Parts: sequence; structure tokens; C-alpha cells
Amino acid sequence: MPDGKVPDTPVEVLVDLLTKAKDIATASGSVPTELMDHLQRALDIASGLDDYLEKIASPESEPLAALYKKTVTHDWDGVYKEGKTMFRLPKECITGHVEGQTLKTLVHMSQAKRILEIGMFTGYGALSMAEALPDDGCLVALELEAYLKEFAQPIFDMSPHGKKIIVKIGSALGALKDLAEAGEQFDMVFIDADKPNYINYYKFILDNNLLRLRGVICVDNSLFKAKVYLNNVTDENGLALRDFNDFVVQDPRVEQVILPLRDGITVIRRVSAAAECFRTKANITDDEVFRGVRGRSILERMHLDGKVAYVTGGGQGIGRAFAHALGEAGANVAVVDIDANKADTVVKELNLKGINSMAITADISKSEDVQMMIDSIMSKWGAVHIACNNAGINMNSASEDTTLEEWDKTFSINLRGTFICCQAAGRVMLKQGYGKIINTASMASLIVPHPQKQLSYNTSKAGVVKLTQTLGAEWMGRGVSVNCISPGIVDTPLIHSESLKPLVQRWLSDIPAGRLAQVTDLQAAVVYLACDASDYMTGHNLVIEGGQSLW
Repeated sequence: MPDGKVPDTPVEVLVDLLTKAKDIATASGSVPTELMDHLQRALDIASGLDDYLEKIASPESEPLAALYKKTVTHDWDGVYKEGKTMFRLPKECITGHVEGQTLKTLVHMSQAKRILEIGMFTGYGALSMAEALPDDGCLVALELEAYLKEFAQPIFDMSPHGKKIIVKIGSALGALKDLAEAGEQFDMVFIDADKPNYINYYKFILDNNLLRLRGVICVDNSLFKAKVYLNNVTDENGLALRDFNDFVVQDPRVEQVILPLRDGITVIRRVSAAAECFRTKANITDDEVFRGVRGRSILERMHLDGKVAYVTGGGQGIGRAFAHALGEAGANVAVVDIDANKADTVVKELNLKGINSMAITADISKSEDVQMMIDSIMSKWGAVHIACNNAGINMNSASEDTTLEEWDKTFSINLRGTFICCQAAGRVMLKQGYGKIINTASMASLIVPHPQKQLSYNTSKAGVVKLTQTLGAEWMGRGVSVNCISPGIVDTPLIHSESLKPLVQRWLSDIPAGRLAQVTDLQAAVVYLACDASDYMTGHNLVIEGGQSLW
């Protein structure tokens, strides 16, 4: 610990005491060598911990480093004497590097989108958490000192994440009341201000449902220099935090743990609704609607953890989007494409996200290729739970000019290939007693898109829908559901080719949504049809076309 620094955490207090004990022992000259060795060893362990945590934590961003430097070099005593702040603010109030990275990690783990911070100081913690928020995330920081908002804003403006931070100046309890009246809720709440008021903040947040279902509350300084558990403590803040910790422990609505990092961070979450129901003996209907199917919430039922999926035509366009969506939902994904390079590229993308995946080169119009695909997946992962049969082609020509070659090639891939894949995957799924087959059809199965002429494509996709309906009816009672997705016109590089560019404005005039579909517009649908939440759906054609088939 640097000379002159006041011990601020339990470890720093321990280092200070061990250093003094060693100095006394050294001065006495009569302390056994073995005891001196033990003292030195204990001092080495205690004094090296914080430095090691700092070294191992991921490096802070440049804006955070700039904010830290600006804070620790600022003349806070001078600012107070000039009347710019209501209180004398010690630079030690700043959330440090390791604490900032911890909060950032908690935001990632909780997948928070909205965060409430009570007590910002110079904004190091706020910016750390904002860096972990998605682009449309928001952090509301409540701060009493107007000067601190002015101090932090230039650094916030330096960061691409600063725009996610909204600073509200004034009484924290007053701001909490305003937020509650507005019906605001947060995924994560960080409390780090006015220690005697911690209990009041906590009670207000829980009593007024400011914390979302499955949200977490993080509380800073909950070990407060070890004064929360030492005897004969008279420090007002230490006693306030001891009372707070005791209050939380006795609150049956939550469960909690203190992370002994620096001066302590408490992480608090609500107990399950079922546990609360049992505790309060509430007069409610205690069924699967309340508890969740098999105890899982609707979002948990949409997870695909442990499932095995494949996507044909997965090397580009809609198939690539489906592969990413299924992988992000937790599935292992086989990316199947006739173009090996394209399949390999998507697998590299998935691997960068930590998604287990493999590339398979196959022509789905050939039964031997499809069987090889199934065998490869079974060999690697031992099951096929989700079959996403997406590969297809479109060849435009006037009906009177459509050749048998065009007709046969289109049907060979779009309908024959889809059937071969359904049958091969279905045989595995029927043995498993479980499976989800999702075929890509088209809006063209419902209407005749115009002005382009695509007889063979339209007819083949209508066949995919009827194939889906037939298999869905036949296999549903044996644990296998079969559904299809019918996209409208999707915005792909092909759409912007010279030959099709003149048609875009005509298409747009036919679409109530006023735009073409993006591949990302289809991702939630494939996850829904692949997950347990859609278990009662089969033979359905899910149309996603911005309303084009309505006109």
C-alpha cells in the first residue's frame, strides 16, 4: 500500500496492521525467526492480492483510464472550498478498475438492458456498466452533486457508450419516487451513495417493483473496512452498513451473497415466485402459468441449450441468419451448404461467438449427400433435434418459356431436396421421440408475386407448404412437429443487381411495411419454431412478409 494512503478496505487494513506488527517485532529484536517468517509471508499474501487482481482483470478502456486519471488528480478540496460541491468528496470514492470490470461482467451475465445507479461520483462505475450494455441500453445515474455531472460529461462524450448514460441531479429518494410513478423498471440496480440510506433505497426499490423479474441489485462497500463484522465499532457508516446487511439477510423476498472484492460488493436477487407464493400463502392459482412449464419462464423455454440443429443453405442469406439465431439461442449448429467455402466462413463466425458448430458440404437434391449430412451430425453430436431445411433456388422466366430443365432443377432442390431432408431427419427424430423440422417456403406459396414471372419457384414452394402440412399431421403424435416459414421479398445483394433494381420500387408499393424484409426479421421465428414453447404447433405456415400478401 502506498505511503500516506489511508486503509480503505479489509485487505488494506490487514496490510497496515501486519506492517505495524512486523515493525514492532523487528524493533524488539527478540522475536523468533520462525514467527518473523510467518509475519512476512502473511504480509506478502495480503499486500500482493490487490495488485494481482488489478493485473489479471481485463484492461480498462481509454475513456475509463482518462476518467480515473482526471478523478485522482483533481483538487477536490479546492472544489469544495470554492462552494462547487456540497460535500468534501475524497478521490477514494471512485469505483476502481477491478470493481469496474466486475460490474461490467455482472451486466453481461445478467443480460441487463436498463440499469439504475444510485450515487455516481465521477462516473467510472456508470461508464464501466454502460460499456456492457447493448446499443439500445440505458443507464440512469442518480447524483446529488450537479458538479459531478459537469465533471463526467466530457469523458462520457469521448466514449461511444456515453450516450447510454442519463444523469439525474437531486435527491435519490425523490428521483426513485418519480421513476416508480412513471412505471420504470430496471434489470440491474447499483447502490453506492449515502450509506445510512442504503436500507431506504433497497426497501423502496423492492416495495415499488423498480427491479424487474430476475433483476439483480448490487451494493458497494458492504464490508466497509471490516467494520460490519468487528466488535466495538462506533463508525456511523460502518454501523449503517451492518444494519443494512442484517436487514437483507432477514428479508425472505431475496437471496444474496457478498463478494469480498475490495470493500465488498453484495449481489442480491429475488427468490422464485413459487417460493414467495409458498412463504406468503398467497391466494393465487399456483399452476404452470404462474410457475412456468416445468418451472421455466417463457424466455427460458425458448432456450435451445444442448439441442443439435442443422441449417441447409446455411452459407449465406437467410440460412446464415438462421444458423446464427439457433446458435445464439444455445444450439450446436451444423452449417450445410453446397459451397464449402461459404459454410466454413459461417462456422468461423459462429466459433467467434463461442457457438459449437461444424461445416458440411452437401447437395440436398442427392439422397446420398443428405444421408452423409445426417451421419456426420450423429457421429459428432449423437442427435438431431432441429432440422432447418432452407436451401432453395429461384429461376425466373415467363410460363410459356419455362423449360423442363428449369422446372426439374427448381423442384429437385426446392421440393425434392426438402423432402429428402425431412425424411432423413425425421427417421432420426421419430426414434428419439422428439424433433423440430422447419422448412423455408415462401410468400409465393400464398400469392403470385409480381411483376416477376417465376412459375416453377411459386409451384415448388406451394409444394413445400403441403409437404409440411402432411408431415406435420402425420408425425405430431410421435413427438415430431413440422412447420414452415414463408418470408416475403428479402433484401439481399441479388435484389440490388441491375436486372432486379427496377422492380424494387414496384415491390415496395405492394408492401404495407414500406420496406423489404431483412434476414434478421426472420430469426426470432426460427428460434420459436425450434424451441419447446412451440410444442403444440405443427403443419403451420408462418408468413413473414410485411403484410404483402394482405393486398
